[in-house]
Amino acid sequence: MKNIYLLLFFIVLGFSAGAQPGKNALTSSDKVLRFYPNPATTVINFEFTRPIDKNYTLQIYNFVGKKMFETASVSQKTTVLLNDFFRGIYIYQLRDNTGQIVESGKFQVNK
Repeated sequence: MKNIYLLLFFIVLGFSAGAQPGKNALTSSDKVLRFYPNPATTVINFEFTRPIDKNYTLQIYNFVGKKMFETASVSQKTTVLLNDFFRGIYIYQLRDNTGQIVESGKFQVNK
């Protein structure tokens, strides 16, 4: 049952295995967000690469699909405290006001 949830989680994220540049893959110039530091220990910062003109929601999930963080008030630079995060890999999703995923990625927490 757990494997089914993981499979659905990755399908929802929209990861495509073996994506090639120009074929549904984002290049670094297409990225909307940059995040640092990676790996993170106490905080992680999400910063837009260009001025934002839309309302976005930032969501962070742990690797088994549990939502760990969500904010609908994303500013040009958003800092997330990692006090309640354990060591591991986390997935972020940036969604527009219609709920569509604009960008997703992963980062690591080391404690």
